[in-house]
Amino acid sequence: MSAQLNIRPIAPSDIEPVADLLAALATEFIIGKFAPEAQQRFLANNNAAAIRDLIACGYRYHVAELNGEVAGFAGVRDNKHLYHLFVEKSAQQCGLGRRLWHFAKHDCLNNGHRGVFTVNASDNAVQFYERLGFLRDGVAQNANGVLYNRMQLQAEVRNHSQKNKYQPF
Repeated sequence: MSAQLNIRPIAPSDIEPVADLLAALATEFIIGKFAPEAQQRFLANNNAAAIRDLIACGYRYHVAELNGEVAGFAGVRDNKHLYHLFVEKSAQQCGLGRRLWHFAKHDCLNNGHRGVFTVNASDNAVQFYERLGFLRDGVAQNANGVLYNRMQLQAEVRNHSQKNKYQPF
């Protein structure tokens, strides 16, 4: 039996599992190089309450379910900045991150985006984003102990009208 994948808008009941997934992956792969106070700040700024606030402010989130369980998620700010993209460790290297990105990107295109996409990538995610076509936009950044790499990608220019919505899944 093959795995069932569903990518859909986030529901209120997804927020706690999404925040838990983010905290676990950030602890293992991202914040180890941060100063202790920056680690705490990063986790506090990305907990369930913070994600609820981001959604209330207009950030659009989608979750990827594998066999009914949250296996990843993507969040976009201002229809152009990939704010979050996380995939459960056991589901990495299987194309799920790429599928989440394409879903989020096409959602932005369907909602009128026609410019550059941006992302602030952790060191361990730079190669992943480069494989998606993102390019570094300068040197690594340090914002109060939080380390990241600014990256950007030129948007596609095809017609992505509402009546002809892209439905990848």
